[in-house]
Amino acid sequence: MKKKLAILVSGTGSNMEEIAKNCIRGFINAEVTFVASDKSDAAGLEKARSLGISTMVLPYLKEGQESAEKVLIDKILKEQVDWLVLAGFMRILSPGLVQKLSGKIVNIHPSLLPALPGTKAIERAWNAGVKITGVTVHLVDEKVDHGPILAQEPVRVSGSETLESLERKIHDVEHRIYSRVLRDLVNRNLSVTEGRKPV
Repeated sequence: MKKKLAILVSGTGSNMEEIAKNCIRGFINAEVTFVASDKSDAAGLEKARSLGISTMVLPYLKEGQESAEKVLIDKILKEQVDWLVLAGFMRILSPGLVQKLSGKIVNIHPSLLPALPGTKAIERAWNAGVKITGVTVHLVDEKVDHGPILAQEPVRVSGSETLESLERKIHDVEHRIYSRVLRDLVNRNLSVTEGRKPV
């Protein structure tokens, strides 16, 4: 039986789109039950609808975090979702929600965590002149960009790199690594380590 994924987005939804297409083509033995956003104008919602996926806007702006998360939890329980996937979702989930879904929330971050947590990680890496950055997929815990690491992949920063070219390289890795990790998670082929080391 296919597992059920719910995906949260705030922007373009490029990772969401790649994951959804990989579910449709059978690379990931799962289906995307719904895509939700905190922004009604998020481009990711239209991309999801174009793939035949149900969408919803969480009422963060009108009603606040507590109400928005209650709507999300109710939907997850109603649809019997197995995994909550964060794909460019720019809200910090409350400790209460994380505890309710402990071990079932997956996130991707454009750095080699624990380095460069938080927003604008690619821009910060480029500005700092690092030679290697990368991508991390991890389970979500109560801390920001923290939790057991499922996979990491380094990205080398060339001498002629621009911010735009580095962003493209990072996004290419994200699209590949996220689907691979989700495939292994739903197939139970991926072990989760406690701590900060990659599996």
